[in-house]
Amino acid sequence: MIEYVDRRGSNSYKWDSDHAAGCLPLWVADMDFRAAPAILAAMQRRLDHGVFGYTCVPQAYYDAITSWFSRRHGWHGITRNQIIYTTGVVPAISAILRAMTRPGDKVMTLTPAYNCFFSSIRNLQCQLVSSPLQCVNRHYEVDWLAFERDIQGCRVFLLCNPHNPTGRFWTREELTRMRELCEKAGVFVISDEIHCEFAFPGQQYVPYATVGTHEENTAGYCVCTAASKAFNIAGLQCANIFVPSPEHYALIDKAINVHEICDINPFGMDALIAAYNESEQWLDELCEHIYGNYRLLCEALNDTALRITRMEGTYLAWVDITATEVSAQQLCDCLQHQEKILFNPSEMYGAMGFIRINLATSADNLTHAAEALKRLLRTLG
Repeated sequence: MIEYVDRRGSNSYKWDSDHAAGCLPLWVADMDFRAAPAILAAMQRRLDHGVFGYTCVPQAYYDAITSWFSRRHGWHGITRNQIIYTTGVVPAISAILRAMTRPGDKVMTLTPAYNCFFSSIRNLQCQLVSSPLQCVNRHYEVDWLAFERDIQGCRVFLLCNPHNPTGRFWTREELTRMRELCEKAGVFVISDEIHCEFAFPGQQYVPYATVGTHEENTAGYCVCTAASKAFNIAGLQCANIFVPSPEHYALIDKAINVHEICDINPFGMDALIAAYNESEQWLDELCEHIYGNYRLLCEALNDTALRITRMEGTYLAWVDITATEVSAQQLCDCLQHQEKILFNPSEMYGAMGFIRINLATSADNLTHAAEALKRLLRTLG
């Protein structure tokens, strides 16, 4: 049973930060639902123990990860010595970039892109190469001519699979073509797969690691995963990096230690085990709820000039507002000040003319936000 929780007053960044004060926040990418019962029970057992010292990660942790990805996603053969645990996917990406690049190196990503990609690249003094996606009939596609051109001379390709913010679930054919082009150009791939559990009906998550064989991936790759998005436990700071090559594993492991993000929270460890071993039905119900909210939003905005990108998954709707003839930042500012609603403007993702709406809330909240958006649109003419 998916249970909505009023998070006001809980020191939630999404709800209680100064920027969100007095607003209905459908911006930051976390959910407004209580964690799965098995996770809460596991954390209660840890709490009852009463000692929260340094954590030794047990075999059960690795077994939970390998079993989950094998049975749910067909990603077989993961071994313990290919997994590096760390505090989060974003810190992991920064550490991996530290390991695999030098200042001035080029790092390519598909845009629009998750905003932390930009900051991670910039903070390591690398050059961002943006390869724009094409939006065709409200559906994002790779511009393969641009991809092949832009990947030349890059050191790393930073992939978001599935893609935030467009909601694309890349197909095996698309991922295969990405891998082939990166292999040809000698480019290392970092695949951020944190949103992998939120597939809509008829869609399937394809782990990058299952595309081709290890021997074929001579340029190298790694995959970043976490239970944090799927099970709403991001604050417990626990993520994992899958690195098949021993050489790249050693480089990335060293960078994780240099960044001092080599230890995990004992609550996060226990929560991951309970999530992957005992909470699959809860996740299935959650995905149904989010898909229902996506349909609700589509229906609510159907009589407006706005157009929602055809989502294949995630809980982040990407809405085309170009018909309003105002910028996304202007629209979001007006919504915040006039209607007390928070969305994300597309400028922060390297694009113009879109807003990102977090669907992982109650249907009532989403309906309220949609009505507020429609009222504002009427004032804009």
